[in-house]
Amino acid sequence: MKILFMGTPDFARAVLEALLSHGDAVCAVVTQPDKPQGRRRILTPPPVKVCAEAQGIPVYQPATLKDGAFAETLAAIDPELIVVAAYGKILPPYVLTYPRYGCINAHASLLPRWRGAAPIQRAILAGDTTTGVTAMYMAEGLDTGDMIDKIEVPILPEDDFGTLHDKLAEAGGRVICRTVESLAAGTARRTPQSECGATYAAKIENADCALDFNRPVAEVYNRVRALSPAPLAVCRMPDGRTLKLIAAQPLPCDPDAAPGTVVGAQKTLDVACADGILRVGALQPEGKARMNAADFLRGRALALGDRLTPPSL
Repeated sequence: MKILFMGTPDFARAVLEALLSHGDAVCAVVTQPDKPQGRRRILTPPPVKVCAEAQGIPVYQPATLKDGAFAETLAAIDPELIVVAAYGKILPPYVLTYPRYGCINAHASLLPRWRGAAPIQRAILAGDTTTGVTAMYMAEGLDTGDMIDKIEVPILPEDDFGTLHDKLAEAGGRVICRTVESLAAGTARRTPQSECGATYAAKIENADCALDFNRPVAEVYNRVRALSPAPLAVCRMPDGRTLKLIAAQPLPCDPDAAPGTVVGAQKTLDVACADGILRVGALQPEGKARMNAADFLRGRALALGDRLTPPSL
């Protein structure tokens, strides 16, 4: 089966690598244009492009797919199947309807829960204990197409966005390879999505990063891990500087202090929440590198009784 792969970040790279290891015929790759990154704004290719070029696969990086802009190139590639994973742009009808076997997508949730741009972060923020990857036929709606296959992945209490992302990327590769096999064999199922239980995973905005210690400690902890290793949950210190939290653990107990109060400032930074204590193990002060809490506290930036508040984002 002649496959065109469309994807951009590391999640998509893992799915592409799985297809190649599976022996599938990926004839071309479409990915987002190179973008400047870092303080020096160095033009950097997306992970999918790096992977494809290493395998000698032709790479296309159209600035837009709208108004038939990619139609001539698509016809020249002439794929039988389009596989999509975190491409980052909506596919217009002329792309969706082109291949004989359709367009399939690896979406990092158990649809119809968490349709949209940030399913991994939203699952952790909500305190979900299970997620997964759904292989689905693409339609013009937002992640509303018929489902083909799923793989469930547990969300462990210690998982953050980074660890869960990697587990889901591996699962995405497996479910897409299984789906390609079933399509080739003519055994692929189509299961329409129910609107019952459907939820929307909006992209992460600055406001989502603000830490409010007036909330239950489990909720505060979920926000820290949902946004780690990036963009990171943030609060404000008494001197006005921001403090981003990288790693923490919840300690359910009676904090015996107002929410946001520093109740421990030795090897770990302990902060009172509504119904417990958040023990911070790693953080990033404003304008400085990431560090463990013990090193930060040795600088005496915080003391017992100080208050941490939500930032003004």
